[in-house]
Amino acid sequence: MTAPEGGALRVGIRIPPCDRADRLVETVRRAESLGFDQVWFPDSQLLWRDVFTVLTAAALATERIGLGSAVTNLATRHPAVVASAARSVAELAPGRFVLGLGVGNSSVGPVGMRPSTRAEMRAGLTLLKALLNGEEWDFGGVRSRLRDPGPGVPVHLAASGPRNLQLAGEIADGVILLSGVSPRTLAGATSQVREGAAVAGRPAGTIPLTVSAFCAVTDDTTAAARLLKPICASIAQNGGAAALALAGIEIDVPAKVEGVYPDLVHAEDWDAAVKICSEWVSDADALRFAEEFCLVGTAEEIARKLRALHADGVTGVFLQHVGSYDLPTELIESVGSGVLPALAKGTGR
Repeated sequence: MTAPEGGALRVGIRIPPCDRADRLVETVRRAESLGFDQVWFPDSQLLWRDVFTVLTAAALATERIGLGSAVTNLATRHPAVVASAARSVAELAPGRFVLGLGVGNSSVGPVGMRPSTRAEMRAGLTLLKALLNGEEWDFGGVRSRLRDPGPGVPVHLAASGPRNLQLAGEIADGVILLSGVSPRTLAGATSQVREGAAVAGRPAGTIPLTVSAFCAVTDDTTAAARLLKPICASIAQNGGAAALALAGIEIDVPAKVEGVYPDLVHAEDWDAAVKICSEWVSDADALRFAEEFCLVGTAEEIARKLRALHADGVTGVFLQHVGSYDLPTELIESVGSGVLPALAKGTGR
């Protein structure tokens, strides 16, 4: 894919809802003032505050910045419930809200449910979009519709496997790519999106592509990379070993890692998770992972990678810090004061 004509790369930041909504909005306002284009809130009902409550508070407290869920799901939440919640947020932030959906990993796992299958995602997404468009739906013999369905809500699907990437290209309004910034894995992911778009007769070049990437602005890449060991281990644990191997990272992580709650990506004790994962992920592996899949380095180095992503067809990124129970204050400040100005110099952003 090539970058769509017109429009700068949209740079977003992930803010976990780890505090009261009225306090979180101060962080959102700071991101807005520094020039970020979007904030994304993850959804996991036991780990954080309710995502739609936080989105509502952010919508009322901001004026320009885009707002998104990254991501909610259609397993713990019925599609009709999601449609109503999404419509309610969109009314408060017209043209600024994106509904990001996924299979529900960190929502379903802690309550003993399984992630949505591809067929379930297709059915749920079809129902959701019909309701958001004001259409009637047959709920087992009961025909109902969503009152006051406007304004329009773009629905983006987060995906990493080929089948869900194809599904996203076929029926979603945009795609959230979970492949990181590795050119090799990114090329594979975008090709799957193109295949799905072709099935539906859609022009693939018009589908927004947002890449999720862990980020750290630093002169000490080795130290920052070490903190990424649980992320690298989780990818290997969840079907991504082949993608890691393409970058020369060959690790075998057991399906269940003891001593980490609730899982590797959302570990409550991050230092302990790093230590535990060192059994499988060496410092050299972590450094390679940071260099290949993440945005770790100086502001100029990160800006250069962002320009390359945009040239390859990526329309947006959302940056993540490690950990889930503190706000990304340091990342917001370092990207806002360093990366965004450096990016603007090279792109006219």
